[in-house]
Amino acid sequence: MMGIKTIGWVGLGAMGAPMALAAAEAGFDVTAFDLSADQMASVAPAVAGAASAREAAQGKDLVGIMVATGPQLDAVLFGEGGIAEVLSPDTVVMVMATVGPDAIEKTKERLDHVTTHLVDAPVSGGVLRARKGDLLMMVSGAPEDTDLARPVLDALASSAPVVGDVPGDGQRFKVVNQLLCGVHIAVAGEALALADSMGLDVNQVYEVLGAGAAASFMFGDRGRRMVDGDHDEARSALDIFVKDMGIVTQTARGVTQEAPLAAAAEQIYLRGRRQGLGRKDDSVVFRLLLGDMD
Repeated sequence: MMGIKTIGWVGLGAMGAPMALAAAEAGFDVTAFDLSADQMASVAPAVAGAASAREAAQGKDLVGIMVATGPQLDAVLFGEGGIAEVLSPDTVVMVMATVGPDAIEKTKERLDHVTTHLVDAPVSGGVLRARKGDLLMMVSGAPEDTDLARPVLDALASSAPVVGDVPGDGQRFKVVNQLLCGVHIAVAGEALALADSMGLDVNQVYEVLGAGAAASFMFGDRGRRMVDGDHDEARSALDIFVKDMGIVTQTARGVTQEAPLAAAAEQIYLRGRRQGLGRKDDSVVFRLLLGDMD
């Protein structure tokens, strides 16, 4: 198989759109499809638009899928108008969404009769880093497939280590990543809510503690938005952590591993969704924990 030159892209959400642009700017011929016409327009003309997911995928060397959930992945591949029917035995399918190890393993089983070239490469890093090609991607798959996908991975990520030879191992790494991220966001909100309830200046708390041992990436990033009340523009929607913490707790149960902090954080995100905050930025957990949203 020759190197990757053409990419079919399905999913132009908050992360998918800047990633597709990064791939195009790295010199790949990218054709994309998304259900949102606005999202399609947002990446033009650098990324060509297709009338359907099948059209985007047909004849491409690699198809990248950046949807939100396991059921969406299944629908893109095998549902009505699914792309599996237009893939060739040489097509590399790269799943970059966080869908959990079970979803990837089921996808591999169903896809094997079409193409065996499945690369599992969930991403982490946020919208700004996606646009710069500066993501972390946790990559797994057969060595010949991850080697073939390497130029694309390097266009999208500053760090894309291969963490396993079996699709699903990348998702397992992402489960651990999301456990840490989800708990860190929740505890940042809890800490700042406590500071506020004690009458402290939360901006000063953020500045002082952010320079010490209590600092974390999420405290620095989401903490700033918590202090500023910057929740309406969802750079990372609360709904994403409803989904991802669900994957974390489900996966933990599957291996009979206690995950009490993940379970507690999951309940905070679920409460936010029940209160209609799912499309808000996940930093809104600060207001939620203060009781301002009740």
